[in-house]
Amino acid sequence: MQIKQKIPQVLDLEPYISERAKLWKSSQIRSFFPLEHTPGVVSLLAGKPNPATFPFEAITLSVKSPIPDQAVYDIRIDGQDLDRALQYGITGGLPDFVKWLEEFQSLVHGNDKATENWQVVVGNGSQDLLTKTFQILVNEGDAILVETPAFPCAEGYFNLLPTKEDAAILADHLRDVLEAWPQTHPGRKKPVVLYTVPIAGNPTGSTIDEQRKAEVLRLAKEHDFIILEDDAYAYLYYGDSPKPRSYFSMEAEINGEVGRVVRFDSFSKILSSGMRLGFLTAPKRICDLVVLNTANVNLQCSSTTQMLSLKLLSSWGHKGLVAHCDRVAAFYKAKRDMFEKAAQRHLKGVATWTTPVAGMFLYIELAPLSDGTKLDSYALITERAFKGGVLCVPGAAFMPRGMKSSFVRASFSLADEAVADEAFRRLRIVIDEARAESSL
Repeated sequence: MQIKQKIPQVLDLEPYISERAKLWKSSQIRSFFPLEHTPGVVSLLAGKPNPATFPFEAITLSVKSPIPDQAVYDIRIDGQDLDRALQYGITGGLPDFVKWLEEFQSLVHGNDKATENWQVVVGNGSQDLLTKTFQILVNEGDAILVETPAFPCAEGYFNLLPTKEDAAILADHLRDVLEAWPQTHPGRKKPVVLYTVPIAGNPTGSTIDEQRKAEVLRLAKEHDFIILEDDAYAYLYYGDSPKPRSYFSMEAEINGEVGRVVRFDSFSKILSSGMRLGFLTAPKRICDLVVLNTANVNLQCSSTTQMLSLKLLSSWGHKGLVAHCDRVAAFYKAKRDMFEKAAQRHLKGVATWTTPVAGMFLYIELAPLSDGTKLDSYALITERAFKGGVLCVPGAAFMPRGMKSSFVRASFSLADEAVADEAFRRLRIVIDEARAESSL
C-alpha cells in the first residue's frame, strides 16, 4: 500500500485532554532515560541492576517460518541484545521494536508518520493501553458512545449505547442519537469518545464495512468526538470480500484531517496471548500521556517479550508478518466452518446466528417461544448448561447495567469437530428443557 500524498490537517487535541491527565507529573528518573543514549554522555542515572548478575547466558527460540512448509529455524538472543531484553527499558517500548511497528503501520494502513504526527507506544496488551487512553480523554460524568453488546473492559465507561444487540454500529441510529442529544440530555455536553471494535466485534462477530466507517468518521468530525478503534481481531479476517480499511487509514481521506482516530492493535491473537503485547497508534500528544501514565503506574512493558517479538518479526520482515496473519486467518476460517456445521446440526429451530467473517466466536440468539417471549440466556447457561456439561458466555456478560439477553457467545478457537459436536448436542438438550418448562 502506498503512502497518501495529500497532507491533512492535524487536529489540536488539547481541548480533548481530561482534567485528570493534565494533573499527571512526569517520572523524574524515567524522563532522563532517553538521554542516556546521547553520544559522548557518561550516565550514572538509573538504579539498573548489572547484567553480569543475571543468570541467563542466552535465549534460543525455535520459530516457525511464515512461509508454508519451510523448516523451523532458531533465533538466538545473547550479548547486548540479551542485556537489553533483561533490563529496564524506555517506557514507550524498545526503540527498535517501536520503529519496526511504525513501519508496519505505514505499510498496512498507508499513513505517513512524518506528516500525520502519529507514533506507536507498546503496552501490556491493548487493554492496558485502552484503559490509560480512556483516562486521558474522559472526565468524570462524560458520556461515551459504545456498541451494544461490548467487550467488558469498557463497561466502566458505559453511558450511551447506539447499536442493536446483534449488529455493528448503525450510522443512522448514531446520527439520530447525536442530533437529539440537546433534547434528550439537556444541559449535558455531547459524548466525547466512541469505543468500537470494527472487525469481528466481541462478542457479536460483526464487521463494519467501509461505507459505514466513512459515515461514522463524518459524524465524528461533525459532532466532535474521538474514535477509539480497538482492532484486536483485524488480522483474523477471512471474509470473501476484501477486508475493510481501518478508521485510521480512512480518516485523512474522508475528513481531510488526522488525529481523531486512536488505534489499538494486539499480538494476543496472532503471536501469543501470554506475552501480553499490544500497541497504540495515536497522535503524539496521546502517546506522550500514555507514556507518562505508564512511567508512574507500571514503568514499562516487559523488555524480554519485546525483544523476543522484535527478533522474530525482524527475521520475518513486515510482509512475513502479513503472511503469518493470513495463515492464522485461514486457520480460524476452517474452525468457523466446522463449528457452524455442528451448530446447524444441533441447534436448528431453536437458535439463529449471523455467520462471522472474522474472529473466533459465534454469537447465537436463542429463538423466542411461541408467544414471543425471549429466553434469558444467563439463567440458561448458569443454571442449566453448566450442570449439563457445557459452558458458553451468556450475552448479559456484555451488556451494561444488568440488561438481560437472549444471546450466547460460543468460541471455536480451541474446539475440534468432536468437541463442537458434543458441546452443541448438550446445549440443545438444555435449550429444549428450558423451552419446555417456559411453555408450561
